[in-house]
Amino acid sequence: MLHSEIIKEIADLTAENRRGSEALYECEVRLAEAENALDLIEQKAFIRAEGTVADRTALSRLEAADARLQRDLRKAEANRVRVKIRSLESALMATATQAKLMQAEIRL
Repeated sequence: MLHSEIIKEIADLTAENRRGSEALYECEVRLAEAENALDLIEQKAFIRAEGTVADRTALSRLEAADARLQRDLRKAEANRVRVKIRSLESALMATATQAKLMQAEIRL
């Protein structure tokens, strides 16, 4: 890799990492909203249900199944963004190491 290519790679990775931070925030907001929706549906269903506590719990969980799925999907989305950010950080460190090695070779 040429010196200019490494500099461009570092700039690109840094920019992508910044976008990843914003994407993670947006995912976490959607996750919080999904968790709130799940709690509301489940609690309202529990209050409406009749029977034993176990029956009411089972019915409320059943009624909230779609909301639970949405919450789980939002969790998966946030986790994927976290993994992508870690990958970008690793790539950035590797590229920075390449730049330092190139700099050391030039000095020799």
